[in-house]
Amino acid sequence: MVTLTDSAAAKLREMIEGRGEDERALRLYVKPGGCSGFSYGMALDAPKDSDHQYEIKGVLVVVDPDTLALIDGSEVDYVDDITGQGFRILNPNASTTCGCGSSFRTPTHAGQPGSCE
Repeated sequence: MVTLTDSAAAKLREMIEGRGEDERALRLYVKPGGCSGFSYGMALDAPKDSDHQYEIKGVLVVVDPDTLALIDGSEVDYVDDITGQGFRILNPNASTTCGCGSSFRTPTHAGQPGSCE
């Protein structure tokens, strides 16, 4: 399962409000790449039958099974401070992360390291 902090949930509810059915859920995904092997991704999307679906603090979160294997137990946070604003994924499965925090690998999945985007 994935969790959201209060600040992430509030920002996501604000972003989703007024969107159509095809953008009513937060999709978390992982793709090969980044300097550590995998890169995180987030998008507003419609749920698919094969997705794991979680209703968290008023936000529908969807994750495909392959991604869930890599990010299970993660927390999505939203930060707005002097260093900038944006979402962060805190992944307890990551054994290595890049300096920017958008790329990772796990002890059992190395991914396909490349350049950081």
